[in-house]
Amino acid sequence: MRLSRKWLSEYTNITASSKEYADRMTMTGSKVEMTEEPAESIKNVVVGRVVAMERHPNADLLWICQVDVAQEEPVQIVTGAQNVSVGDLVPVALHKSLLPGGVKITKGKLRGVASQGMLCSLSELTLDTHDFPYAIEDGIFILQEDCKPGDDIRPIIGADDSIVEFEITNNRPDCLSMIGLARESAATFDTELKLPDITPVKGTGDIREHLAVEVENPELCPRYTARMVKNIKIEPSPKWLRQRLRAAGVRPINNIVDITNYVMLEYGQPMHAFDYACLEGGKIVVRTAREGETMNTLDGTPRALTPDMLVIADLHRPVGVAGVMGGENSEITENTKYAVFESATFSGVSVRKTAMALGMRTDASSRFEKGLDPENTVRALERACQLVEQLGAGEVIGGIIDVAAPAQEPSRLPLDADKIRALLGADIPEEFMVKTLVKLGFEVENGIVEVPSWRGDIEHYSDLAEEVARFWGYDKIEPTLFADKTGMGGLTEEQALTRQADALCRALGYSEIYTYSFTSPSDANKISLPEDSPLRSAVTILNPLGEDTSVMRTTSLPSMLQTLAVNSNHRNENVRLYEFAKVYRPCGGTLPEERVMMTFGAYGDMDFYGLKGAVEALLSGLRVKDVTFTAERENPSYHPGRCALVRSGDMVLGVLGEVHPLVAKNYDLDRAYTAELDMSALVACRDKEPRYVPLPKYPAITRDLAVVCDAKTPVGELAACIKKAGGKLLRDVTLFDVYTGSQVPEGKKSVAFSLTLRADDMTLTDEHADETVKNILTALLDAHGATIR
Repeated sequence: MRLSRKWLSEYTNITASSKEYADRMTMTGSKVEMTEEPAESIKNVVVGRVVAMERHPNADLLWICQVDVAQEEPVQIVTGAQNVSVGDLVPVALHKSLLPGGVKITKGKLRGVASQGMLCSLSELTLDTHDFPYAIEDGIFILQEDCKPGDDIRPIIGADDSIVEFEITNNRPDCLSMIGLARESAATFDTELKLPDITPVKGTGDIREHLAVEVENPELCPRYTARMVKNIKIEPSPKWLRQRLRAAGVRPINNIVDITNYVMLEYGQPMHAFDYACLEGGKIVVRTAREGETMNTLDGTPRALTPDMLVIADLHRPVGVAGVMGGENSEITENTKYAVFESATFSGVSVRKTAMALGMRTDASSRFEKGLDPENTVRALERACQLVEQLGAGEVIGGIIDVAAPAQEPSRLPLDADKIRALLGADIPEEFMVKTLVKLGFEVENGIVEVPSWRGDIEHYSDLAEEVARFWGYDKIEPTLFADKTGMGGLTEEQALTRQADALCRALGYSEIYTYSFTSPSDANKISLPEDSPLRSAVTILNPLGEDTSVMRTTSLPSMLQTLAVNSNHRNENVRLYEFAKVYRPCGGTLPEERVMMTFGAYGDMDFYGLKGAVEALLSGLRVKDVTFTAERENPSYHPGRCALVRSGDMVLGVLGEVHPLVAKNYDLDRAYTAELDMSALVACRDKEPRYVPLPKYPAITRDLAVVCDAKTPVGELAACIKKAGGKLLRDVTLFDVYTGSQVPEGKKSVAFSLTLRADDMTLTDEHADETVKNILTALLDAHGATIR
């Protein structure tokens, strides 16, 4: 919304500079996007009177003009314009002047004759014939204004204004008007607000003798008002009105159209004028369009209408798209004698849908779609009729047609000053609250606030608190802590664990991804899930975007494999990814069980042991205790010989391994490695607090132990047996060799471990070490038939 400071002065007197005005308005909630000073783009341009002219001696099309600019001597200016005559008043850009667009004018010579400046045309002052209808487009701007030589041109052309552009939020359509912003300005600067004095025009005759109005869809048009004007005189609007429209960014057209635009800018109520002679049957019908109906809007574009679009029609055809644009078939022209002024309220949702469907967004639609005040329609209509008589644009016909739904009772809220103070955390006097609300148009009586009809955004006492706070000053409200400090927020245990895991994964060289939670039912086939797998039972989306996104995922594996495939197709050679993926598993209730699965995926410079090492490092960093890995051969999505279950004690944390070759082929991958860990299981199995372990005071003893066992015996089971049998003295077990060959019997293998032994209270002897090794060998023999090599 563009606001003219000159126009604003009609409603309230504010002497602040543009910067101060913009800053204070922004601080009270009316955000200023930019300010514009037209006077700064025009300098040293004055009115001049041509006192003498002669042909240029060296150019037939040039004139040498002597121009009186109220200096000691006339200035000489050479021009090529052919519409200049002696005695004309013209804009003169003198030596070292500035024109819009950064154009600088200095003295010089044209064909050998000195020229002390330039005579200006409309376009050189960024004007056109809509701004000054008596002027011509091609040629010098011949002034017909009340001015004299030497006068500054800026006040004459309206460039002595200051323009402020506001960003108006959707909840404040009342501020899409001069009056709305004037009300905010007066409250901000504590000045008097002077609203236009509207005296309803009685007129002659009765509108009902000429026009009838029927509203078929009152839910889409809560109020429709109309008045008529006869003996229309189409002519340019007066200068003051043209300049105000131009400052607001609206092009002047003619007096009737300009009046409707002026009222829209002043009151925020869009209006439209129909040529009464074009309304067949003398009736306006507000209805939805019929199937197959078309019309040309005022911009000359054919529009195909649909039955959900609200239109303004006569007895036979649409003559306007409600709330968007009028029709070409009822446009005001020079031949118009009778005009119908429309001022209505339309459903904001309907107007927005219609404007989007037709691909057109107008000043009117942008206001209607935010929801306008039905009580404003009559005020705007009466203001338009007042301007018609004031400008001599016609004669108002008596009466008004007002088709309105039952008026709603104004909203009333209690003014609880203590509650507002507690909410804001500021000691604001109740007198200030009342004064502020009254300045904004609220009525306050006996502790009850009556909300004005144009403030549909005020529904709760907190809304009143916001009105008070923005004028008290947010910068004056001291920050305070919550009264109940124990109720302050924080991270859940799982959220804290997720953050820690996130950092560990990045440290391990993995990159985080995000994938969609909805997938295709065919993903279950791609990862070879059995037909009776519970993971095939998924939550179905009622309104899916398509078959590929029609169910909520029960496993995160397909999403990870799809991302790996995309990277492989883009020739990324070594990829390591992780995701905190939410899965949804039906549990018999209304809502599915939601779990977060920490999923790893990698290919390229990676193997089973590389992924296992990354998972071990992660679990160690998260303080997950008693981690073991056991072979898993039944998972159909993984290679049967390169897959392991991850456990903590008896609880399964997840699975890791090489993706089954057939599954990898479904995703056009050569080899891929993935891991899936349940975050809730990790939370349950981790040590809540880190444990301090002091540096050892006594030296360690190391022993290497090689045993021969069955080739199918997992090394992990041997290591677990050693740890259990080693007792308190065994501090570490490290595998350093696995051998199968001619030196061991067929079907056997040799497994070598390095054992670290230490005591906290003494230095161990060989006897202690030998006793511990003996216990370990006994346990290995009893549990796995393993013998020392």
